[in-house]
Amino acid sequence: MVEMKSFTKAAAALGYTQSSISQMVASLENELSMKLLIRSRTGVKLTLEGEELYPFIERTILQYHSMQEKALEIKGLETGIIRVGTITSVTCHWMPMLIKGFQQIYPNVQFVFHDGDYTSIQEWSKTGVVDFRFITPPAVTGLNTINIKAGEILAVLPQNHPLAQNTAIPLSLLTKEPFILLEEGHYSEPLEAFHSIGQEPDIKYTIHDDFAIMTMAEAGLGVSILAELMLRRANYDIICLPIVPPIYRELAIGYKNKDSLPIASKYFIEYLIENADRLP
Repeated sequence: MVEMKSFTKAAAALGYTQSSISQMVASLENELSMKLLIRSRTGVKLTLEGEELYPFIERTILQYHSMQEKALEIKGLETGIIRVGTITSVTCHWMPMLIKGFQQIYPNVQFVFHDGDYTSIQEWSKTGVVDFRFITPPAVTGLNTINIKAGEILAVLPQNHPLAQNTAIPLSLLTKEPFILLEEGHYSEPLEAFHSIGQEPDIKYTIHDDFAIMTMAEAGLGVSILAELMLRRANYDIICLPIVPPIYRELAIGYKNKDSLPIASKYFIEYLIENADRLP
């Protein structure tokens, strides 16, 4: 209800009737002797008391899921939920192939994706929202990581840009152009690359969405730097060129403690490592 701001939408998502959901909430409020939710024309929101209890409710739900996963581990993997912290390029270009292959072996396993930047993915690790996450190792602390694959990062230019005729773009030349920066949280591969040559880009726009950056570059609003993986099958009138010196991004999976991972996630990580060579 809190995330969807609606009893009706929450009931549909959970497979209950609206009246059943209302009765469950009323029962919990009666048990705790306090009001947790407020309904208004703008939707459902937490009361002050509800806001204080919400983190405890979230942890209770996660612990319940962990108990279910442990029971499945004891019985053997037949069903399960895999909660993954991921980034757009991995979600679009790795996960469909991996899920399809994995579900041929374990057809009843479900996936929950949390798509974010390096900062949010790190926070989800601390709170237990995800079992493991895709990350670049320099962006994280306090996690065990397994490198999966390295990919090049390319310059993105409008189709008619003067530099588009080059076969490669010196990184220093990009500092002279209006720059569209991908917001990646506390760590940014492009900024790290610029700092490595002692220069700063002329940032005009900072955007969280890769596709929006490609649209803006297509419109001639500036240049950018994006992962080659993200630029695959991109239907935009843009030019993507290697950078000199070349920039690479190492993608890895990170987790706090392998022994505490749900069995479904352990199996998926093993499947991912076995099939890493097939990934684009």
